[in-house]
Amino acid sequence: MTGLRSSHSAPAGTLGAILLAGGRATRVDGAAKPLFEVGGRTLLDAAVGAASEAGAHPITVVGPPAEHVADVTWVREDPPFGGPAAAVVAALQDEVSAGTPDPEWTLLLACDLPAAGAAVRRLLADIVLLPSDADGLCLGDASSRPQWLTGVYRTRALRAAASALPDRGRDAPVRALLADLAITVIAAPDDLTRDVDTWQDLEQARARAAGETEEQS
Repeated sequence: MTGLRSSHSAPAGTLGAILLAGGRATRVDGAAKPLFEVGGRTLLDAAVGAASEAGAHPITVVGPPAEHVADVTWVREDPPFGGPAAAVVAALQDEVSAGTPDPEWTLLLACDLPAAGAAVRRLLADIVLLPSDADGLCLGDASSRPQWLTGVYRTRALRAAASALPDRGRDAPVRALLADLAITVIAAPDDLTRDVDTWQDLEQARARAAGETEEQS
């Protein structure tokens, strides 16, 4: 795989990132999940940091801008809250408008993942094993269910899938965007795929992070 290295990073121009940070978060009363703090930093910072450490460029975040986050491009689907497929379409369209050359691969990551860094490292470690005709890979949870928003995909395949969606993907699930692609699902430990959907999830994530800090001290 050209440009992607086993050191879990990629040189500029071969890997881009789309980070989704604009959902309604109804299960946490509409709170801004990406700004939840776990282990001393926000979930948004964890996602941006994971993409940056992987050498991703450009990094496009779909959601309301956060002033403290630098070196990313902010976009929003129109209308807002159009769902994850619409968010991906908006990010891809913005890159075209900006005249940004396509990287070979696009990291797709939801900003509600406490272990974003470890998840991305696992993806980049496994991507070098993909056959040349594969469109990408994503992690799978304990039941082998694909976690589409913890994945890395060929940008050309992602664009083709996005262009086939009606109404720019509005209200479509991410499965509608990716289900027809040739994607390998990699079984991963629960701690890599656990996201924060509820207040209980947040409490548990903070408890795990605190436990890890104590073990390291």
